Amino acid sequence: MKQIGYLLLIVVVLFSCQKEKKETKVAIPEVVEEKKAPPVIKEFGYVLDNFNVVKDTIRPGDSFGAIMDTHGISRTKVFEITNKIKDTFNVARIMAGKPYMLLKSKDTTEKAQVFVYQNNKIDYTVIDFRDSIIAKKRKKPVKLVEKTASGIINSSLMQTFDDLDLNFLVAYNMADIYAWTIDFTRLQAGDRFKVIYVEKFIDDTIPAGVDQIKASYFEHINKPIYAFRFKDDSITGGVDYFDEEANNLRRAFLTAPVKFSRISSRYNLRRRIKYYGNKIRPHRGTDFAAPIGTPILATADGIVTKSERRGGNGKYVKIRHNATYDTQYLHMSRQAVKVGEFVRQGDVIGYIGMTGNTGGPHVCYRFWKNGKEVDPFKQDLPASKPLSDSLRPKFFTFIEPIKATLDSIQFKPQEIL
Repeated sequence: MKQIGYLLLIVVVLFSCQKEKKETKVAIPEVVEEKKAPPVIKEFGYVLDNFNVVKDTIRPGDSFGAIMDTHGISRTKVFEITNKIKDTFNVARIMAGKPYMLLKSKDTTEKAQVFVYQNNKIDYTVIDFRDSIIAKKRKKPVKLVEKTASGIINSSLMQTFDDLDLNFLVAYNMADIYAWTIDFTRLQAGDRFKVIYVEKFIDDTIPAGVDQIKASYFEHINKPIYAFRFKDDSITGGVDYFDEEANNLRRAFLTAPVKFSRISSRYNLRRRIKYYGNKIRPHRGTDFAAPIGTPILATADGIVTKSERRGGNGKYVKIRHNATYDTQYLHMSRQAVKVGEFVRQGDVIGYIGMTGNTGGPHVCYRFWKNGKEVDPFKQDLPASKPLSDSLRPKFFTFIEPIKATLDSIQFKPQEIL
């Protein structure tokens, strides 16, 4: 009887558990997924889903007319378009390698309606010829991001930036800032830098160049040189770079006519050449070696007095800077300026070549003082005017927090070869 009782008790418990499970079972509502509308894709101000989109790149030999003809636009219409927009956009100046976009109708005619030419990453030109013909120059929205960087030189500034995966445009800008105070062909292992700069981005992620360098610190042969960007209304009405004592870093002449080149031969009036039997053949210039096609820069403001090809000089440019100084740039592959043209310091006046008497690609830089050729590296060249006394208090207040930020940047540990 006891066994029967136990069995009945177990049956009752199991029945109760099953009943409890049935009673506590909750119905799960069916989830119905809502269909989301596809995202609207816009580019250059147009909804791309409304068109058949053609994206391509200008190829060598391409012309605006040929591109339009390929997509069914008649010569008469092309002439009308080019004539209508000539004050806004010269179609003859489209360049190989530049991307473009063509928007065509979505019907069976697939008629071309809009042409977008990308001048660079930020600037673009829209030619809309759907109804009336309209051409507009526009810019993509740009986000500015402040960044900092530091490094220790092993071989060259560019190589250090490459090793640290930093934007090489920052290096170029730093070279411009210190062009009057540091010879970048003579950097030494252990030289180091810190920099605060502003980089431009499109769509938050696409790098679009460097907007400005706010401040930098460069230690060359254990000598520190600060540079702070500051608007100097009293002298130029523009922006310049000054050290921590408000001295202008700009000089009347750049130290070199080529960026990141090396000196292959210096000014030497006692030079002997083996080819000529070790006879003295004076070298009255300084040779800067660089690859063919490298831009050659005017080392100071001035008027172009010669731009020609002659004998051993090859293609060259000569600039009159003032009553005291002239400079000359030899062996160009081609000149970029004409006689009588005014050039600014840093303007491209030609390109490295091998014309005339030369054994390799370089520019022979010659420097005249009072009509006599001299060694520019041994001249006490004039400096630009310092910041005016009236602006100094404002300058020192302005740079105080920037200098504190610059000083707080740590140098990244790096092996010095």
